[in-house]
Amino acid sequence: MDTITLWPLAALAAASTLVGFSKTAVSGANTISLAVFAAVLPARESTGVLLPILIAGDILAVLAYRRHAHWPTLLRLFPAVAAGVVGGTVFMLWADDAAVGTSIGAILLLMSGITLWRRRATARTGEAAERDREPTAGAGASRSGTPPGGEPPTETGPPGTEQGPPRTGRLKARAYGALGGFTTMVANAGGPVLSLYLLSAGFRKLGFLGTSAWFFLIVNTSKVPFSVGLGLIDARSLLLDAVLVLFVLPGAYLGRACAGRINQTVFDRIVIGATVLGGLQLLLN
Repeated sequence: MDTITLWPLAALAAASTLVGFSKTAVSGANTISLAVFAAVLPARESTGVLLPILIAGDILAVLAYRRHAHWPTLLRLFPAVAAGVVGGTVFMLWADDAAVGTSIGAILLLMSGITLWRRRATARTGEAAERDREPTAGAGASRSGTPPGGEPPTETGPPGTEQGPPRTGRLKARAYGALGGFTTMVANAGGPVLSLYLLSAGFRKLGFLGTSAWFFLIVNTSKVPFSVGLGLIDARSLLLDAVLVLFVLPGAYLGRACAGRINQTVFDRIVIGATVLGGLQLLLN
């Protein structure tokens, strides 16, 4: 790793601040930090420098949202994530910078397109159901599953998880988990994949942030031995991390202050928009 001049260092510091913000407010925005690190540093080396910064942000996010994680979702994801991390490690043994950037960018754009299509299809289905329900609305118990005077769904987990996931839900968890494990190992780009999975599962803000926080603290910590073995983390990268980690805390504080004020619709759009931008940056870089 060559000596870094002032302006590239400033860019890395700003990206580190965004890591803290993304961990406590808008998870998908983390792809912007990934793109900045990959632009300033060689792509392979950037993953090793960024990983300790991400872990620092994960710790702060867990401290802020530790009570809002949905553990059944995490337990469904982890086996497939482990397989994806192993696959990503094998890929990194031979992939060069161009292969890493192009493959991850293409995956992010594909996942964004699928999520947008799924959300539009769900919205159309919901509108049709509302029209069918109108003639009998208001009689007796609520048709939405919440009794009159009952409590609305909490923001911890997705709707309908109490009775366990159907077969399609398990298959989706495995697919997203494997893809998330692969992308997080290859380029620390698992955030958009998990974001798309949680949004498609119907998570609200607090459950989204709490589940993401625990997921990435566990996964990113488990990646450290693999990254050291691949030569992505060494004494020089840790020295740079010692400087950049100082910028994570103000970003996390700002994100925590803003998270409760972000409208859910705006929140979803920001996540998907940041994913698309990050994917385009990686694909075109």
